Amino acid sequence: MIRLFNVYYPTRTLVLLLCEALLVSGSFLLATAFLVGPDAYIVLVYENGLLKIAGITVLTLLLTYYFDLYEPRRISEDWEIYFRLLLVLSVLSFVLAGLVYCFPEFDFGPYVLSVGVAILAVLLVLWRGVYEWIIGLPMFQERVYVLGSGKRACAVVDLLRASRGAGMEVIGWKGESEVHGQPDYFSVDLRAFRGSRPGVDRVVVAMEDRREAMPVRELLDLRLCGVVIENSSSLMERLSGKLPLDGLNPSVLIFTEGFRMSTSQQLFRRLLSFAVSFVALIICLPFLPLIILAVRLSSPGPIFFSQTRVGQRGRLFTALKFRTMRTDSETNGAVWAAKDDPRVTRIGRYLRNTRLDEIPQLWNVLRGDMAFVGPRPERPEFVQWLSKEIPFYDLRHMIRPGITGWAQVRYRYGASLEETKRKLEYDLYYVKHQSIGLDLLIMFETIKTIILRRGAQ
Repeated sequence: MIRLFNVYYPTRTLVLLLCEALLVSGSFLLATAFLVGPDAYIVLVYENGLLKIAGITVLTLLLTYYFDLYEPRRISEDWEIYFRLLLVLSVLSFVLAGLVYCFPEFDFGPYVLSVGVAILAVLLVLWRGVYEWIIGLPMFQERVYVLGSGKRACAVVDLLRASRGAGMEVIGWKGESEVHGQPDYFSVDLRAFRGSRPGVDRVVVAMEDRREAMPVRELLDLRLCGVVIENSSSLMERLSGKLPLDGLNPSVLIFTEGFRMSTSQQLFRRLLSFAVSFVALIICLPFLPLIILAVRLSSPGPIFFSQTRVGQRGRLFTALKFRTMRTDSETNGAVWAAKDDPRVTRIGRYLRNTRLDEIPQLWNVLRGDMAFVGPRPERPEFVQWLSKEIPFYDLRHMIRPGITGWAQVRYRYGASLEETKRKLEYDLYYVKHQSIGLDLLIMFETIKTIILRRGAQ
């Protein structure tokens, strides 16, 4: 896997993206050369044809990304890949037609863009079929053995089998051996195992019971034979993009890399949050009168909703939002908001789905109460309870809370203790790996989350 912006991506996914970028640019270059003929050089060089093709390539990759074609875990059936590819090509065709209609100089020549899209459609469908066949070959699958028999080992096995893009195949695990009464690999001689069964490329140690004896000698032999030996926590963190709380102890947090918050890094993050929030507020200004009118007409009560939230280092501040609930929503005390909360007004539900209710929080960012990216701020009534129920919950208050965050773009709406625990795992991952690059990535994915209307609110 390759690490970009403090997030791990499967190497095969990056290869897929690079190859498709070449296919897109190649399709339109081929169409230009075929239809324009000898004047193709003039069109490409002197009429900014190469720059236009680069723009089309970026647009196509963005559409492919927004239709989840680079996230295998979101695609359940193989036919869905080709269906989404057709959607990408359809949207691309409409966008290109609109550009040519509004800006005729964008066109390369008669039928060039149409032929380019047609060539691209054929190449992409063929390429995806070839790609799926190639990555399914045994030689491109890393063979993994999971050493352990408890809940942690089961979680590792489930994650590996669900991570289609990781290229890891579970060839066995200790729990499976115990269930089926088969001899475990580490209980037999290493040479006999290597001679009678397929080899292993990686061993994931997921032993949580201290009574289990660690096969140190066998692991060392495998390590010297070139097999990768890895702890289950680091593998799960890399594949899932979160810091698993199960089995997490203070020593892991103390001795692990990350959780570094230098003064210069915090200063740059503060400047970035201020700049992005200021620009976003300027862009949103023309829409504010319409939102205010919609909130006023939706139900009686104030336009804005203010609430005390817990900020950095436990400091309390007043968070602002457009009101999305009825004014009598908490007459009996604080209530945890649900996903389809009946207290939300019709206009309020639309504002929540589109995140327009968060616009006033841009002022909280400008004031310094919040950052643009960070864990969502929680109410003090719930923080006191959650800190007792969930270990390491207070760590999310090491940094400023944010309007959007890693948990918001990677996890669904959380309305229970267990879901809050899962969201905390993503928050801890962000606190551990926070950087300018990760902030920019979260901002980019937030746009996708808003458009597709998924993730937490």
